[in-house]
Amino acid sequence: MKADSSYEPVSAHDTQRCHVSIDGRDFELLVRGPKFYDTRLGRGGGGAVDLAMHLHNLDFKDATALLRSLGV
Repeated sequence: MKADSSYEPVSAHDTQRCHVSIDGRDFELLVRGPKFYDTRLGRGGGGAVDLAMHLHNLDFKDATALLRSLGV
């Protein structure tokens, strides 16, 4: 994960843009608090489980197991 320090949000000034690479797939995410939005796929969500599901292409059960194994 790499934060884009050049990003300047238009309306929600606490939004950050991050570039994430996982298993050879690249994501560009707008993040504001617990919510995220994938600018390339046009999908978003909120919270760690939604993010794990999105980034790793997992269902709810597998995403929660992954987060538990990481101590999140």
